[in-house]
Amino acid sequence: MAHPYLTEDHDIFRKSLRKFLEKEAYPFYEKWEEDRMIPRSFWKKMGEQGYLCPDIDEEYGGSGVDWGFSVVINEELERVGSSLIGIGLHNDIVVPYINSYGTEEQKQKWLPKCASGELITAIAMTEPGTGSDLSNIQTTAKLEGDYYLLNGQKTFITNGIAADLVVVACKTDLHAVPRHKGISLLVVERDTPGFSRGRKLHKVGLHAQDTAELIFEDCKVPKGNLLGVEGKGFRYLMEKLQQERLIVAIAAQIASEEMLRITMDYVKSRDVFGKPVSSFQNTQFKMVEMATDIEMGRTFLDQLIADHLQGENIVTKVSMAKWKLTDTARRIATECMQLHGGYGYMEEYEIARRYRDIPVASIYAGTNEIMKTIIAKNLGL
Repeated sequence: MAHPYLTEDHDIFRKSLRKFLEKEAYPFYEKWEEDRMIPRSFWKKMGEQGYLCPDIDEEYGGSGVDWGFSVVINEELERVGSSLIGIGLHNDIVVPYINSYGTEEQKQKWLPKCASGELITAIAMTEPGTGSDLSNIQTTAKLEGDYYLLNGQKTFITNGIAADLVVVACKTDLHAVPRHKGISLLVVERDTPGFSRGRKLHKVGLHAQDTAELIFEDCKVPKGNLLGVEGKGFRYLMEKLQQERLIVAIAAQIASEEMLRITMDYVKSRDVFGKPVSSFQNTQFKMVEMATDIEMGRTFLDQLIADHLQGENIVTKVSMAKWKLTDTARRIATECMQLHGGYGYMEEYEIARRYRDIPVASIYAGTNEIMKTIIAKNLGL
């Protein structure tokens, strides 16, 4: 499928990346699922080939290319499997905070290693008692001399075990009115005193993607690790959520396309009552309905990506895409598993993995209910 925002250079890049993944990812993905972790060696190989943080400037280890290359990376990683979302989070969600709001010293210190795969990043917003309501976070940071003393817990943190750098949303002003003006972002490094990791969480799906609890107990964070201006953390988070939700929408679209592809192959090859499953009218109608939804979703998504590349504010439409495409992917997973019959419930069939991997996409990066709330507000309701 030709995307209007991609050029011949992007296509050459895709072919190179796909060849790399066929050698370095596809053969090992099942083992990674069993191990519940993407190995650091794969991150470093990605970095060596220029597949990490390609849009940051060359002086910081990137390639200085447009975000279309990141779109290609996210699409091809999702085709391998949804558990590779931690790389998209690193490239397109966490590193952009450092690149946009970091000091020159911070960027020189961290970005080259983020691009090489030496440093893996995470962002810590969600807490045991706080999800989508970021203004209500309870993690605090108090400045004492040259250090912030950081206290609190975070949960459901993508790359939580592997991460060497964690951007932590915390309250530096407990009395700020409104509350969100008291939020700041601190970068916590792996060996910071008082920083520890709790459980590696066992999820229904995304088995190869490490997710963890993080604990901060009088964690001594150098004040030089403050990202941007104190008290502006909430604004920074809001500015980057458009791209984060676009990443989720892209992954959901690709998952849907992949589920349709593997199901198309299956229904053509599987015989029931002496003829292919694909010859039954019910199967044909189900496949047509899914193909139509996928085609319409792709058209909407492509336009959003093109607008995002132009720097346009597309928060409302991104919220629409995030909820609609993830909701569509969940429904397609159910339909495709049903068309596989009993084999669809077997782990050796890819549809089983897709079926358990996709539901969480409607929860993270802001639940779909939150997306609808944002849309309603922006519609003037």
